[in-house]
Amino acid sequence: MLCCSLVVVLAGCRNAEQQAPQSSAPVEVVIHEVEARDTPVAFEFVGKTVSSRKVEIRSRVEGFLEKRLYEEGSTVTSGQPMFQMDTKPFEARLQAANAELAQQNARMENAEANLKRVRPLAKKNAVAQKELDDALGEYRSSAAAVEAARANVIQSELNLGYTHIKSPVSGVSSYAVQQEGAYVGIGNSLLTYVAQIDPMWIEFSISENQIFNFRKDAASGLVKMPEQENFQVEVVLADGSTYPHKGQITFADASISEETGTFLLRAEVENPNGMLRPGQFVRAWMQGAVRPDAVLLPKRAVQQGGEGSYVWVINDAQEAEYRPVTLGPWRGKEWFIDKGLSDGERVVVDGALKVRAGNKVKVVEPAQEASAGKSS
Repeated sequence: MLCCSLVVVLAGCRNAEQQAPQSSAPVEVVIHEVEARDTPVAFEFVGKTVSSRKVEIRSRVEGFLEKRLYEEGSTVTSGQPMFQMDTKPFEARLQAANAELAQQNARMENAEANLKRVRPLAKKNAVAQKELDDALGEYRSSAAAVEAARANVIQSELNLGYTHIKSPVSGVSSYAVQQEGAYVGIGNSLLTYVAQIDPMWIEFSISENQIFNFRKDAASGLVKMPEQENFQVEVVLADGSTYPHKGQITFADASISEETGTFLLRAEVENPNGMLRPGQFVRAWMQGAVRPDAVLLPKRAVQQGGEGSYVWVINDAQEAEYRPVTLGPWRGKEWFIDKGLSDGERVVVDGALKVRAGNKVKVVEPAQEASAGKSS
């Protein structure tokens, strides 16, 4: 009876050994080794191109518009004639002013000659003092009349010169508001405008919350701003291409807009080939800040769970450890990790979905991991 019992027990042990689970093979993963280093950071904003100098071309005198001298939409240079007013009325007024000046000069010469005759006689009491006073008064009056006539000549010359309307800046011209033959007066003096496009301005706005976040990050040492906040601005065009010239911040508004709650900034960029035109929407990347000892991870390494973001860290025993992390902003295909990781740690990048806490892992190269995934 005892022998039968022993046989049954041994048979049961052998069955138990056959049914015991085999130890699982290590999970193959691709890792990223953390390297903390000073990393440049940039801040993205939606911007708009604005002419650095937009000048209205207006008539300074009233009269009929005789001719347009430029091609609408063309590039004009400083001092280039753009419109011609009818000059004949202004030439006639200049001639009349010159005639008036000549008349007053003749009157003053007579008064001066009379004064020269009367003054010696008055010293000898040969004439009454009243005659001297009258002669002196006449001379002073005629001299003042000459000055008034001379000023009228200058004004007439200016008005005649204003009939030749020139561009005060170099830039791109707009369409003509008034056409040939139109009477131009005070109410319709605008003829066109010229927009200077080199340099070009890039205007963009920072929200009040962004300003507070920048200050908080700078105060905590998370971000180091450039000296004297000397930011550079890189411009990305609508097609995704990067504009070849970088700009500098040249203007910051004095206050936050009450309507939008934003703070206006302006960057100036060179535009020698006229690639930029006023009114374009662009992306402005404000560069110059640095994150000291920053940790960057590929986005696919970061997982999301019920308690937030986490990663799998491989310890010295080649085992996976759960590690919560605090995410910062993203840069391209990478996340900044504000808290949770330190220099030299190894983080699972590919294969994280197969990993569990305490799993043994096998580190493979990215190509091996890809081929392993295909074979499975």
